[in-house]
Amino acid sequence: MTVQTLSARWQVLGRDALLLLARITPGAVFWQSGRTKVDGWQLRDSALYLFQVEYRLPLIDPALAAGLAAFAEHLLPILLLFGLGTRLAAAGLLGMTLVIQLLVYPDAWATHGTWAVALLLLIGQGGGRLSLDHGLQRLRQCHHGVSQNPCAGHADQEQCLRAPQ
Repeated sequence: MTVQTLSARWQVLGRDALLLLARITPGAVFWQSGRTKVDGWQLRDSALYLFQVEYRLPLIDPALAAGLAAFAEHLLPILLLFGLGTRLAAAGLLGMTLVIQLLVYPDAWATHGTWAVALLLLIGQGGGRLSLDHGLQRLRQCHHGVSQNPCAGHADQEQCLRAPQ
C-alpha cells in the first residue's frame, strides 16, 4: 500500500469521524433542551412559562411554539444520531438555532455559531458513511443495479483500478 493510498484512507476516516461528531454534538444539545421541556409525554408548565414570558416569539402562540420546540428537540436529534434524513434534520435544527439567535438570545452568537457550523457541515456533506442515509443509498444502488465500482464507466477499467482514488 502506498503512502498516498494510506493518506487517502485516513482522510476518508477523518471525514467520517468529523461528520459523526457533527451529528452527535448539536443533537445532544437540542436533546437535552427538549428533555427539560417535558415530563413524560406532557409539556411542563415551566416550558410554557418560558415561551410566554421570556422567549415571546412573534406570530406564534406560546403553547404551540413550546409544543413544536419540544417535539423538534426530540425528533431531530434522534434523526441526526442515526444519520437518517441528516440534511433535513440539520436544516430544522439550524432554523431553530437562527430563531434562538435572532429572537431570543442575540448575545449568545458564539454558542449558536458553533452549532451552526456543525449543522451547515451536515447540510453540505450529509451524514457520511457512518449513517443510515449512506446505508440506504447503497441499498438503493444495489437494488437498481448501479455498480459500486467507481471505474465501471472508465474506458480502461484495469488502469483505473490501479490508480489511487
